[in-house]
Formats: sequence, structure tokens, C-alpha cells
Amino acid sequence: MQRVRVRACSCAAVPPDDLDTPGDLLSGTRAWRAHGLGGASGHGGPAAGAQSAGSPASPETPFHDRRPTSLAHFLSPPTPAPRTSLQVQRSCWRLALRIQDLPIHSTNAHNTLAVPRGPRGLGLLGRKPSRRCPNLPGLCSGPWSPAGRGELLAEESPTPPLRLAMKTVRKQWLEAISVYQLVLSFLFMGPFFSLLLLFLLFTPLWSFSVLYLVWFFLDWDTPNRGGRRFAFMKTWSMWKQLRDYFPVKLVKTAELPPDRNYVIGGHPHGIMSLGVFTNFNTEMNDFSKHFPGIRLTLAGLSFIFYFPFYRDYTASCGICSVNRRSLDFILSQPQPGQAVVIIIGGAQEALYAIPGTHHLVLRNRKGFVRLALRHGASLVPVYSFGENDVFHLKAFAPGSWQYLCQVAFKKLTGYSPCIFWGRGLFSANSWGLLPFARPITTVVGRPIPVPQILCPTEEEVNHYHTLYMQALETLFEEHKESCGVPASTHLTFT
Repeated sequence: MQRVRVRACSCAAVPPDDLDTPGDLLSGTRAWRAHGLGGASGHGGPAAGAQSAGSPASPETPFHDRRPTSLAHFLSPPTPAPRTSLQVQRSCWRLALRIQDLPIHSTNAHNTLAVPRGPRGLGLLGRKPSRRCPNLPGLCSGPWSPAGRGELLAEESPTPPLRLAMKTVRKQWLEAISVYQLVLSFLFMGPFFSLLLLFLLFTPLWSFSVLYLVWFFLDWDTPNRGGRRFAFMKTWSMWKQLRDYFPVKLVKTAELPPDRNYVIGGHPHGIMSLGVFTNFNTEMNDFSKHFPGIRLTLAGLSFIFYFPFYRDYTASCGICSVNRRSLDFILSQPQPGQAVVIIIGGAQEALYAIPGTHHLVLRNRKGFVRLALRHGASLVPVYSFGENDVFHLKAFAPGSWQYLCQVAFKKLTGYSPCIFWGRGLFSANSWGLLPFARPITTVVGRPIPVPQILCPTEEEVNHYHTLYMQALETLFEEHKESCGVPASTHLTFT
């Protein structure tokens, strides 16, 4: 494997003519200085030219009296002269700005990008600013430069690149901000606005808290009646940046006729279910065009609708509560084509979201099958490859006191207190909450027809539950290698 190295801009090694346009070199004062007709003495100026003509100039000769002594001197090729500190800095700025404006057009064997710096790219400089180029590190650095000297840009490989990317630094920043917004909202939006609302009660702005609490109780039942979706939230441009960051893809394997209802099971839960959210709760991958006539509703944890403002944010995205009353309301609508998306493993499955593993909590989860039988809705298995790879997770052994504390906290609140981390916002080698840019591919399986049985027996529930598990396992085996999963990897059910 051949290594390609690009060094920090050592301006003494860069020819001056390479850093300026021909127009700059032939215009005005720059042309005078290039021919030794201007500038300070000791920098290749008139003193050197006068001496070459045989008429040495006195150091005391005024600048305006220094002239070439012959036409031959004037027409002779200019002698390269060292530049002043200001000129060196200006040249560094020009070079750095040109590098920044170049789009990324190459990848290496690890599917990482070369220049300029970005979420999957390596930058020019991670070293200390030099005396000649003090401003270059700040110019060449993007938001995600790895730590260290950073001189190695890319590694050429005989294998073709996995993906040809054309991303500027500005595009990478937009993607990171969009993903970070979702992560921070998921983790902190609910507690933050709860404390803010409580704080405002003891300030002159107490009326805002009172008015919102009145609205909170009047709107209490909305999450149980399909939520309050806004069309613009599904096409929000921020979700496009979220999709492109990983990227997130949608794969269709069969048609979903709009003349019936569906219960779609999403696997795995991961930390934040980014694949399910991006594909089913937004229109960034054109779900409605691939499956026309299907009206999707993503079911989320009921506990999130207890947080002020956060409940309005999630409800505006079309998310409803995952309780029986809410799901029955959606599937009982007279218009066919209703589909509820349930992440079946739930918060318990988040405890197994270890990168490279495919552990599902499904063996004893049968409530979604009963829901499908009561309404005659077809079951649709869905698997998101790469969902567990976007965060690192600290997993505790079952039976340990740490694991028991996690389970107890989950029973009280519905949340699993996972210890997870991603990468830093400004450095790939630091700890942070920004997910790793790993491809997520959501594969929609074939629907499993289910008859309508208002009071299904346990045998009927077990029968369709077994069919669902087999269909999900078949879906995984058919698509795992095309999604980068080794052939020796198999699903594990708990």
C-alpha cells in the first residue's frame, strides 16, 4: 500500500510564482518588485541589480534614486528573492483558501476521505503553527480533524473506493450540526424544558409557565390519538443532512398494497433508532413514493410525552404513544393503508447495542402480534443494518449489579440508562456525543398476511410470532453480506 504524504505548508519550499496568478505577477507593484525595482534593500531589490551592472549603490542612496543602470539589467530574468513575513502570510492564506474550496473527490481503502477535513476525512495540519505559516492550521482545518501531526492524508489502495463522495467542509458542518441537534434533543430537551418551566414559576414570567401548563392538560390526549403531525416536519431540510451524514438508505424487497393495514416491526433498537426514524418518520428516502398509499405512524415511548415542549416536538413529527389505546385508534381508522411502526425490542434492546453484534429482544415480545390479529393487519419485518455501529456502548454482564440497576431504572421510567459515546464534534479521536458516520441500511421485508381475530388464543399468537421470527431471520440472511455483515454472523434472539 502506497502512502501519500502532504507536508505542512513550508513557504520557503513553494515557488512564489506558484502561489499567485499570472495577472498578479505582471501587474503594478508586483512586477516592479519581481524585477528588483522596488522593495527594501537586502531583499533582492535595487542594490543587487545595481551591483550586477557594475555600479554598486551606496547604502545611503535614497530609494527613489535607485534605478537600473542599463537596459540589459532591466530585461534580465528576475532573481528569486526571499519574501517578507507579510508576503509569506498572504501566500499561505491564498494556498489555504484554495485547498478549502476544493471538494472532496477521493476515498481510501477505509472509505475515509482525503481533503479537506471532514467527518470522514483527514486534514492537512494537526501540528503547531509554524513561524512562517501561523494562520494555515486554522484555515485548513475542518470540524473533524484527527489529533496528532496530521501529515498523512490518505492511503492509496488497489481496491476501488466504496463510495465516491463530493462534500465540501460546509456540507460536512451542516451534517454534523443536524445530527447533533437530534442527539441533544433526544437526551436533554425534555429535562431542560421541565426545569425551565419550573424555574419560570418563581420569576416575573410565571404566566408563561401557567399558560403552557393549561395547554399541556388540554392537549394531554393528543399522543393517544395519532399525534399532531405537520407536513413540513417530514421534509425538513435538516433531515436531509441527517440522512447524508451516515448515510441512511432504504431497501424495498416487496410491495405493500394500500388496501390493508400493517404492523411494521423495526429492529434493532440501537441507541436512538436512527435508521427507523430517518426512513419512516421523514421523507428523505421517499418512502411514500416507494410505498404509495401507506400512511406511517411511528410509535414512541409513552414516557417522552410527559416532558413539556419535548412532547410537542415529537408529536409534530408524527410520533404517537406506543400504548394499546393509541395503536388501536390508528389501526381502527376507516381509511385503509394505515401502518404503525413499532421498535419491538424497546429500551431493553438498547442494552445490547454493541457494535458488530445483532442481538434482538424478541422471543417473549408478542404484544405486537396480538395487535395485528385484532385488526387483521399484516406483519412486516424490518431490519436496519449498521444501527448498532454508530455508538460505542459499555455493556455489563447479565446478573451484575450494574445491569440490575439498569433494569430497575428502566422499569421505573421506561428508559435504559446506557453508557454510550461517539466521537467529538471537532476531533475524530476524542470522546463525544456525535455518532460515528457508519452506513445504515434499512431493509423492508415481505408482509406476512394475518387474519382478523378479535380474541386470539395463545396458540394463534405463538404461530404468527414464529412466522415473524423466521421471516426476520430470512431477511437478515439474504441481505447481510450486501450490507457489510460477515457471512458467519447470525441473529441472536433473547
